[in-house]
Amino acid sequence: MRSPAGLLPEPGPQRTMALVTLVNTTGNGMFLTVGALYFTQVVGLSAGQVGLGLTVAAVLGLAVSTPMGHVADVRGPRGVYLALTAALGISSLGYLVVGSFTGFLVVATVVTVIDRASSAARGAMTAAVAVGEDRVRLRAYLRAVTNVGVSLGGVAGGLALAIGTPAAYRTMIGLDALTFLLAALLSRPLPHVPPVPHTGDGPRLVALRDRPFLVVTGLTAVMALHYGLMDVALPLWIVERTTAPTWVVGVLVLANTVTVVLFQVRVSRGIGTVRQGARANTQAGFVLALACVVFATSATGGEWLAVALLVLGALVQVAGELLQAAGSWAIGFGLAPDDAQGQYQGMYATGFSLSAMLAPAVLVALVVTGGWPGWVLLGLVFVVTGLLVPPATAWALRVPPTTGSPRSAVVGGQDSAG
Repeated sequence: MRSPAGLLPEPGPQRTMALVTLVNTTGNGMFLTVGALYFTQVVGLSAGQVGLGLTVAAVLGLAVSTPMGHVADVRGPRGVYLALTAALGISSLGYLVVGSFTGFLVVATVVTVIDRASSAARGAMTAAVAVGEDRVRLRAYLRAVTNVGVSLGGVAGGLALAIGTPAAYRTMIGLDALTFLLAALLSRPLPHVPPVPHTGDGPRLVALRDRPFLVVTGLTAVMALHYGLMDVALPLWIVERTTAPTWVVGVLVLANTVTVVLFQVRVSRGIGTVRQGARANTQAGFVLALACVVFATSATGGEWLAVALLVLGALVQVAGELLQAAGSWAIGFGLAPDDAQGQYQGMYATGFSLSAMLAPAVLVALVVTGGWPGWVLLGLVFVVTGLLVPPATAWALRVPPTTGSPRSAVVGGQDSAG
């Protein structure tokens, strides 16, 4: 049976992954809360150095997801995932001893590269412990648990900020590293997944040669720009373009977090095939466009009208977010061959990582600088991209991967390649 709160799947490998995710993301929440201040106030770096270092690390991290996903396929995802998770814990401890920009850049790059590699192995492990529509349901559980974990870590990090001493900051950094080691330990009960050795025939990184899959990855990456709204664009929009008080930013973040925790699993039900995932992306495009219109109107009227419109827009936006997330999982798992899930999930994750890197600059230029015309243009981007996803996925279902193995959706009988 599922947990009373609906946040954990049934006992077994899937629940183990959920618990590991909870531990991991609690540490992430601690780091996200105190990291920037730790590097500037304790280590002594400038804000520009921190931003540059993290950007360089993120760019280098993009290159490893697909190759390490391939390693997870040919070596077995469980062992690779456990090793990389433990390595994350050890490398994260390096933040405690950095004292210069060069040291920070080295540690940040190592941590980010291992994190991207670990993400690919985790994707392969998710595909291994669940089948068909259960994969989407498991990802929904993991996303809900992620929001809980980050929130819990944020509370702990907030206490460290309230104390405000270097020791308090270092404690959070150290605890974050320990959560990776604990996560690796908790992952040991996960089942062994037989490796799929490369036969030597044909290219190794077949995901990079799968043109339909690359097109779909690009489209879902464009759709994923909406994640940057809550992180960057909306706080700046509220401060610079509306009469709403700044505290409404916290209300919007809280509303988003709680909604994902409560409804991501429910929304994901019935979105298990590639075609259902494509249709969900189309629907999400229209919902996200509506949210853009509502956000644009928040610049008109008085303070409380602006607050009401911002809250309404945030609720509409998170509805589109829930749909798009579930749809993207169905597509990503369904279009990948089961003997190459690791590198395909790594390639798919690279698209989302690239989207996350570009989102701040793109969204600020569109909506904060551009005003309501920018919001309208962004909404049109979501609509058009969402409409393109179904024909792109249909193309992918018709064209088999170069591995010689059929796509997972075709094997499971969930979608027809014809």
